[in-house]
Amino acid sequence: MANKNKWSVLGFGVTGFVVLFLFILPAYLSPDDIKRCGLSPDKNNIDSNCQPADAIIAISGGDTFARTDEAIKLYKNGWAPRIVFAGAAQDKKGPSNALVMKNHAEKLGIPSEDIIIEESSVNTEENAKNTADYIKSNKLQQIIIVTSAYHQRRAGLEFKRQIGNEVAIVNHPVPHDKQWAKQWYFTFSGWWLLLSELVKITSFYVGVK
Repeated sequence: MANKNKWSVLGFGVTGFVVLFLFILPAYLSPDDIKRCGLSPDKNNIDSNCQPADAIIAISGGDTFARTDEAIKLYKNGWAPRIVFAGAAQDKKGPSNALVMKNHAEKLGIPSEDIIIEESSVNTEENAKNTADYIKSNKLQQIIIVTSAYHQRRAGLEFKRQIGNEVAIVNHPVPHDKQWAKQWYFTFSGWWLLLSELVKITSFYVGVK
C-alpha cells in the first residue's frame, strides 16, 4: 500500500511538472490579446483589444523577419495605420535591424510614410524606453506589440513600465518562428529560452538589473 501511494505521488508530481512546463508556462510567456478577435479589427467589438490600434510596434531580435512579417500582416489587415520597427544593428558595421525591417516591409508594399524606425535600442528595456517618447508625443492611445512568443510577456511588461496606464498595450506574438516552434521542448534552445525568460521576468519584478 505504501509503495502504491509512493508511485501515485510520483506520478502526480511528474504530471504536474509536464503540465506546468509544457502548457502553463509557455502560455504565460506568450499572451495574445487579439487571439479571439477576427482577422481584422472591429470598431464595434466591446473588447477594446479587438478594435483598431494607433500603431504596431515590432521588436527586432531572435527571428527578426518573422516578427517583421507578422507586423506587416497586421498592418495589411487594418489593425493600425503605422508600424514602428525598433532595434539597433546586430552587426555594428551594417544597417540597424530597424532599417532592415523597414526595407523588408517596403518591398512587401508598406508605404514608407507609414513606417517609423527606432535604431538605437539593444535590448527589450531600451526598445520600450526609446519608443516611449514617440508614443507619448503622438498621443497614441493603443499600441500592438509584436515579438516572438517566448518574449511577448516581458516585452509587454517593459512597455507598460515605460508608458504607464495612459496607453493600452495589446500583446500579439508570432506564434512560431525559427527559434520557437510547437515542439520547442525537444530542443536545448527551446528550454534555454523558456527558462531564461522566466529568470528575466523574475528580475523585472524584483528590480534586479
